Amino acid sequence: MAERRADCSWKRHISDQLKLRDRVQRHTFEEIVQQYNRLLEKSDLQAVLTERYQIEKYDVQRGHEASSLDASRSDSLHQEMSQMRIRHQEELTELHKKRGELAQTVIELNNQIQQKDREIQSNEARMLEYQQQIASLEGDCRDLRNSLQELEMANQTLKDEYDALQITFSALEEKLRKTSEDNQELVSRWMAEKALEANRLNAENEKDTRRRQAKLQKDLADAAKEPLPIEQDDDIEVLAEDGGKGAGETSPNRPISRTARKTSQQPQGGLLDSISNIFGRRRSANSFGTSPETTEPPSGGCAEVRVPTTALHVFEAHDGEVNTVRFSPGSRLLATGGMDRRVKLWEVVAGRCEAKGALTGSNAGITSIDFDSAGSYLLAASNDFASRIWTMDDYRLRHTLTGHSGKVLSARFLLDNARIVSGSYDRTLKLWDLRSKVCMKTVFAGSSCNDIVCTEQCVMSGHFDKKVRFWDIRAESIVREMELLGRVTSLDLNHDRSELLTCSRDDVLKIIDLRSNAIRQTFSAQGFKCGADWTRVTFSPDGSYVAGGSADGALYVWNVLTGKLDRTLDRNHSSAINSVSWSPSGTYVASVEKGSRAILWSDM
Repeated sequence: MAERRADCSWKRHISDQLKLRDRVQRHTFEEIVQQYNRLLEKSDLQAVLTERYQIEKYDVQRGHEASSLDASRSDSLHQEMSQMRIRHQEELTELHKKRGELAQTVIELNNQIQQKDREIQSNEARMLEYQQQIASLEGDCRDLRNSLQELEMANQTLKDEYDALQITFSALEEKLRKTSEDNQELVSRWMAEKALEANRLNAENEKDTRRRQAKLQKDLADAAKEPLPIEQDDDIEVLAEDGGKGAGETSPNRPISRTARKTSQQPQGGLLDSISNIFGRRRSANSFGTSPETTEPPSGGCAEVRVPTTALHVFEAHDGEVNTVRFSPGSRLLATGGMDRRVKLWEVVAGRCEAKGALTGSNAGITSIDFDSAGSYLLAASNDFASRIWTMDDYRLRHTLTGHSGKVLSARFLLDNARIVSGSYDRTLKLWDLRSKVCMKTVFAGSSCNDIVCTEQCVMSGHFDKKVRFWDIRAESIVREMELLGRVTSLDLNHDRSELLTCSRDDVLKIIDLRSNAIRQTFSAQGFKCGADWTRVTFSPDGSYVAGGSADGALYVWNVLTGKLDRTLDRNHSSAINSVSWSPSGTYVASVEKGSRAILWSDM
């Protein structure tokens, strides 16, 4: 039915076009037809007149022969006929001329008609092509309508699924809230029970202490009443002499009784406290392990910071890219982590790095390294979604912290060394308890976390969305956030944790004063370019310098006080610098690159 309607439509269209052409072109040919008809009429008239003139000629000749009387009349008639013939001849000539012109016009009009016919054929071919295109477009339109309907159905299905998931999420969120409240209540009850138990134990210990002290005092009093022989080299004589210096000479029994009296007049627990202190000092002196780090002197600050000028030791650190570097708290060990899935330890001896050992167990490249404050443990974050802890005395893997759903880009010890904070590409931060080896809290940050630093109760994180976020560990909430002009790649704190150093992909380093929450100093240099989203920069131990590596392999050092570039070291690295670490002693600076090379710097 649709094809028959289409055939009728194009036939009707052609008929209408022909009628239109007939109406348009008829006016052009009407004058020609009229002239042609007039020419035919004149030709017929000429034939009639010629025939009549012939008849009259024959009649005149016969009349001339019949009567000579009519000669004069015949002459005049002959003249009149001659004139009429001449006039007719002229009219005939004029008509022939017009006929030639009209024939030429007819030829031209025929050519125009043929041209118009060709144009009509071309237009018909184009119309046919357009009709085919229209049919194809109609088919495409039908296909698109069908696709649109399918997409609308799929969209509706997804919307329904989203609504169902939203309802499920709300239910789970409510369940989580109730579970958290129940957990908090249980923790509170547990803490109350523990407090009661501690109070009971303290009371029992106090009773036992008082009982033992009373018994000891009684024994001392009984011993003081008994006379004892005193030798010359006895220590009690020294006490008597010392006491006699202030009170004069007395009998041998008096110093002893005085000493006993002094002992009996001590506050309760004094003797036990002294004993406890003695054993406490022994225990603290022997509590450290055999780790080489624990034998190093603590380095809370440094006497002198040396600004690096020379590459003391250039060495191949890993089989592939080296991502991170960190000095131990005592500055004697240097740890590097690379894409070869290992953490390597180097001992810094006389300006050189000697291989000390390797920590294995990671299933992907190492992204971050941190030591605890005593140098007994090493924490490393990895691309296999986990963080790991090794002991430094035996290089054994102790803990593996899993739970992130993306690469762990940074992990740090808190100041109590009993908790760890990790930040991941999955846009979350996790707080881990090393005693229970479980994740205590998970916070959704909203953007990939590239680096973390910690104070006592605050965690600062740098993110892919150009923001530095400040988290309260106790409240699990953002205290504040600060937006920079580029993706944040690195964070570092100065020695008193009052200033925060940031590095971002706009190739600018900034120092943020944590007390006023304002940017104190900005560092940049011509040629300095941040080479990756995990490029690490560092404070000097005294906070007077900052150092960072550039994508061209140059090490830049700025003066914090002046804000100006102090020096540029650009002759040793062959690729972009990934990380820089300044030793806590202030003597050395270590840098690692996208290649396999590490460099130890100093001013020696």
